[in-house]
Amino acid sequence: MTSQNPQRHDDVGECVDAALRRLGKRIVLATPLAIGKPNVVLNEFYRRVARDPSLSLTIVTALSLNRPVGASDLERRFLGPMVERVFGDYPDLEYVRAMRSRTLPANIRVRQFYVQAGAWLGVDSVQHDYISVNYSHVVRELVELGVNVLAQQVAARAGGGRNELSLSCNTDLSLDLFGHLDQARAVGTQVVTIGAINHRLPFMLGDAVVPEGRFDLLLDHERYDHDPYCPPHMPIHDVEHALGLNAAALVRDGGTLQLGIGELGEACVYALQLRQQRNDVFRAALAATGVAARSAGAIDRLGGLAPLERGVYACTEMFSEGFLELYRSGILSRRVYPHATLQRLLDDGSIAERLDIETLVALARAGVEWLDPAEFDGLDQAGLFLAGTRLAGRGTLVAPDGTRLEARLDTAEARAAIAARCLARRLNGGRVLHAGFLLGSRGFYGALRELPADDRERFDMTRIGFTNQLYGPDQALKVAQRRHARFINTTMMVTGLGAAVSDALDSGQVISGVGGQYNFVAMAHALPEARSILLLRSTRTSGGVTRSNVVWNYGHTTIPRHLRDVVVTEYGVADLRGLSDRDCVAALLAVTDARFQPALLAQAQGAGKIERGYRIPDAQRSNLPQALAAALQPLREQRLFSEYPFGSDFTAEEIVLARALEQLRLRSATSGGRMRSIVAALAAGTDGAELRPYLERLGLGAPRGWRQRLTARLVAGAVSEALEPS
Repeated sequence: MTSQNPQRHDDVGECVDAALRRLGKRIVLATPLAIGKPNVVLNEFYRRVARDPSLSLTIVTALSLNRPVGASDLERRFLGPMVERVFGDYPDLEYVRAMRSRTLPANIRVRQFYVQAGAWLGVDSVQHDYISVNYSHVVRELVELGVNVLAQQVAARAGGGRNELSLSCNTDLSLDLFGHLDQARAVGTQVVTIGAINHRLPFMLGDAVVPEGRFDLLLDHERYDHDPYCPPHMPIHDVEHALGLNAAALVRDGGTLQLGIGELGEACVYALQLRQQRNDVFRAALAATGVAARSAGAIDRLGGLAPLERGVYACTEMFSEGFLELYRSGILSRRVYPHATLQRLLDDGSIAERLDIETLVALARAGVEWLDPAEFDGLDQAGLFLAGTRLAGRGTLVAPDGTRLEARLDTAEARAAIAARCLARRLNGGRVLHAGFLLGSRGFYGALRELPADDRERFDMTRIGFTNQLYGPDQALKVAQRRHARFINTTMMVTGLGAAVSDALDSGQVISGVGGQYNFVAMAHALPEARSILLLRSTRTSGGVTRSNVVWNYGHTTIPRHLRDVVVTEYGVADLRGLSDRDCVAALLAVTDARFQPALLAQAQGAGKIERGYRIPDAQRSNLPQALAAALQPLREQRLFSEYPFGSDFTAEEIVLARALEQLRLRSATSGGRMRSIVAALAAGTDGAELRPYLERLGLGAPRGWRQRLTARLVAGAVSEALEPS
């Protein structure tokens, strides 16, 4: 443990000076992924080392985020005003700028175990220094690298006559890393922990709360407060909505939920809300797409169509805005408690959260006969006892009024005495969510800051070693809490035999990283009642060519075929667990885009994995985008399945422009498409009054020169199409 009186600094330069005096010339700095980074501290370290070749700096982290910038003049025109409005005064990371411009100094390295999806293809420094490791193993690798600095943003509050800190958005790895740094300090290694207070971070509870003395150095001045990185909601289209619907039908009432990041996670949340609040619409949508019939068996086995009366509990890497929506909707309502036996009794309906002597009887029958320290602590944290009840020595319970009782539940007399003097009226230590980090929109952070105290206590930010793995001394508790777990993540491709490709290309170029996906897949196979669900868009379009994401084979995999489980596309559910290779092929053919089914079938037949005479059922041959769009269109006309069901940081004009520019990008992906777009633009005009706001938003209201005039015409044509009723 560090000093109880950390050095406080109101100047970042002085703070880094103090760190460097302790560390010497070699700095190996760990800093959290995403928004937990103290950007002002990292930028000061970067500047110091960049101008002093005698120093070396290795930054070990993940998901280094800078404000988005456009790759073209048109993209910059679109993004500029939006970025200024949405991202506010978020300070960019200078090392990210250097990596992007390929000017990273030779004495600075950045080693990441997860990167922004698709953003670093072809950037050698990033590809060279990427570390491929499960999220739950990262701390081990940090220790091996010799980390001697941990720098993190923290939230602060005053209470009870003392200041408290919260690790806020990132408890994930820091909690475990603190212990390793303490061990290094104990044997004489110079290490430094730096906390940078940002009063705009939400003060999160649970394991996130730490004393000020947890840090050696604290940077605290209002000029270093800034907006957290806040990615806006992205549009959810037919494919994403269909995937969300199919996944929502696999969630078990009274179970556990994990969701990944992005619009697919939001689509799942929207579908779960429909299942809960407009169940008729939920059922009608699944019937319209045909999934209710084609995937009826999987839905019955794994989930259901009825509302979630008992609710679900979230055990997830990331606390996303979607979970807050589920909480507000009454879906994220299953509370878990830190006592395995108590948890099992609650879930089995043997006891209720309201307490009486029968609660003690049930605990005794389940094997809790004596209240040893471990049993007492778990039950006390769950709120079973009145405040002030304590365990004194072996076998003695002290009531709040000082009465000493036998600490046992195996006799009627002892239970009656405990119920009369120590038993609370109801449990109060329940949590509806455990998560390792959080990330979301500006509105999400604001909502977390304003949460009432009782609601805030339901969300426990904790270590990734708890959320992402099953094994350890608390395994029995995890098994009890994670009933009917559904670990829902996304993948890029799936092979015909069920392997998943989620993090890299067959060339080895990293798209993002494995993160915790393997953790959750392995845990789904180890936990009773749990399933791994991988969401897969059935196709992708690049360079003007559409390809299938269900491929026969691929030169890289993230999840091996022997861990295949449930794959969901917009066309249905493929439950692959325990299937033979032949049946796995048939199940994946059933959810593949119909345009690519014949080629996939031929490859499987050529490999001897399915019989030559196999014929794809007629119902599965209609897996086409136009059929999906037609099925959802009547519901869209009822203002359902909108592009932005949870609101948007984009203005009305920007929403139309985003749609128009995306279509323009797709058409221009080939030389022929570019030429046709230019010809159409030259024949079109820009004079319509309805087009004026969009052109002005891009600064093209009065174009100068032939390039701007052509761009304005191209935009006008695309906007005109985007404004037409679908």
